[in-house]
Formats: sequence, structure tokens, C-alpha cells
Amino acid sequence: MSGNQPAVQAGRTGAQDRLRLTLDIERVLDVCARQAIRAEFRFGPESPLAVDVEFLVAGGPRVLWRIGRDLLRQGLYSMSGLGDVQMWPVDLEERATARLRLASRDMAALFELPVSPLAEWLDYTYELVPAGHELAEVDWNVATADLLHSPEAQTE
Repeated sequence: MSGNQPAVQAGRTGAQDRLRLTLDIERVLDVCARQAIRAEFRFGPESPLAVDVEFLVAGGPRVLWRIGRDLLRQGLYSMSGLGDVQMWPVDLEERATARLRLASRDMAALFELPVSPLAEWLDYTYELVPAGHELAEVDWNVATADLLHSPEAQTE
């Protein structure tokens, strides 16, 4: 990043507050041009496979993306993702920042974000719901019944 310390706002008072992480990141516009962006990462144990990331531009619209939790974690240390969402570390030795590329149709955005606070926060989410246990709480009988009885599943 441009040398500025990112603003990290992660709640420390309660478990619910710790499910959010707010970072000041940068949108990379050009080789020398950057735009300050605030990003809020939210994790819900009831939907543990993905993290909601809301990008907040001062005076602009809010943009929400759902990104795979595993993709974010892997992208802190190596190239991760295909297609619309990709993430990779900027410097493999220092690992201070990572880049996140989001694409939708004919538009794309590139962001640079600090690795350390995001890694710590993601580690906490994995303490709450360990890797491989994301679907352990799913009642497959109820899920299957819901699928079979949904309006889309019924034919005339």
C-alpha cells in the first residue's frame, strides 16, 4: 500500500463484534493512482463458506460481494481464485499486502489490502467454524425436503 497504516476496526468486546473487520484499503486505478476505500468484512457462522465484503466509497455507492472464505485465506499466501474473484500476495517474501481483483461483465476493480489484520480475522473465523466442518450443522433431510417441495422443483 502507499505506506499509510490501514485503519483496522475489529470489535474486541463480544463475539458478535469479532465477526466483522473494517479495513481502509486502496483501489489501484493506475500505476501511480490509488483511491482510498473502506472495506467491511463480515462472517456468519450460519453461512460459513463465504465472507461478505462491502466496499464503501466516500460519497459513492456501497458494493457488496460474497467471496469464498477459503479463497481469501489462500490468496494471502499464494494465487487464489479463477474468473470473477482472484487474490494473491504482492510480495512473496514480505507478505505485507495482497491484491484482490473483482470482475463483473465488462468491469473490473483491483484492490490492495493489508495481510496481517485480515489473516488474524480469518484465523478467528476458522476457530469458530473449522475448515471441513462448514456443512456439519446442515440437516440434510430438511434441506432435501425443501428442495423437493420448492415451487421450482414442481412441474405441471
